[in-house]
Amino acid sequence: MCKDSKIHGFLQQLPKCEHHVHLEGCLTPELMFSLAARNGVTLPDPETRPEFSSAEALYERYEHFTSLDDFLSYYFIGMSVLKQQDDYEALAWEYFQKAHADGVHHAEVFFDPQEHINRGVPYETVVLGFKAGCQRAEREYGMTTKLILCFVKHLPASDASKVFDLAWERGDFESGVLHGIGASSSEVGPPKDMFKEIYATAHSKGVQRTAHAGEEGDPSYIIAALDAYKSQRIDHGIRLIDSPSLMERVVQEEILLTVCPVSNVKLRCFDHISQVPIRKFLDAGVKFSINSDDPAYFGGFILHNYCAVQEAFDLSVAEWRSIALNSIQGSWLEQGRKLELQKLVDEHIQKHEA
Repeated sequence: MCKDSKIHGFLQQLPKCEHHVHLEGCLTPELMFSLAARNGVTLPDPETRPEFSSAEALYERYEHFTSLDDFLSYYFIGMSVLKQQDDYEALAWEYFQKAHADGVHHAEVFFDPQEHINRGVPYETVVLGFKAGCQRAEREYGMTTKLILCFVKHLPASDASKVFDLAWERGDFESGVLHGIGASSSEVGPPKDMFKEIYATAHSKGVQRTAHAGEEGDPSYIIAALDAYKSQRIDHGIRLIDSPSLMERVVQEEILLTVCPVSNVKLRCFDHISQVPIRKFLDAGVKFSINSDDPAYFGGFILHNYCAVQEAFDLSVAEWRSIALNSIQGSWLEQGRKLELQKLVDEHIQKHEA
């Protein structure tokens, strides 16, 4: 929560778009333990892994991630409890309830089908469960949602191709069940363009594209995402500050960065929120949105990120308006919905200033 209750209220009610949140990263320890018991999944033994003795102990361990790979080891353990379609719907609903309370009006959410399929969970179980959660959010909260199929870089590109082909053959992109593709997981190590052929196919078929780049990796990873993948957005992109020429290109091409400030600190990209290049991006005209990434693991959903940024940078109402409007424009929404959200932002700001 922001120290200033007035600005906290303003930020909470500011209409938001979220573009960078992994549904699997919304699995709270409470839900993890509940689903493990229901599905008969054995979690690590608390005798040797005391953090798995309780939800409180697990939250405490999450405060001390040493790297992206350290975090991912817990992320994949959490995934193991997801078995049935209802589990995936419950997980999505866990996110949407918190997002709605934090003022999210539109959410474009990632999911990692490869990890579930490789555990023996059918693709249809995963997609239908997550889609049901999205539909419930649309029905009960009036939110708009987009589901993004995300490939993981620690598995072979051939594995990702099979999933993309399956999704395409089922008609999930054409029917609107899925709205785009992404690429995440360990950045440094795998080839920068390992999904080049998949992205080329997606581009030719008119599928929306985004990719994680420039979180751990240097600016060349961002260049690869733009050139090899024809990515329309860059997820994270914080190492853009290391290349003035690339930053100028991103500004000129109006590429949206989906920045995750709390995640950047939790995973040791920066020591403090004040080092996240929010001010540098604003001054340079870089368009970005603020997002929660894997909020159940990083200690806070989207409002927590907004408040952390406000405490570190003391942004003006005009700057928050710019962030909100850029996040709307960078969304994969039809123009009518964008105009509707822009109107809500301006009405909220006018009410606040009055």
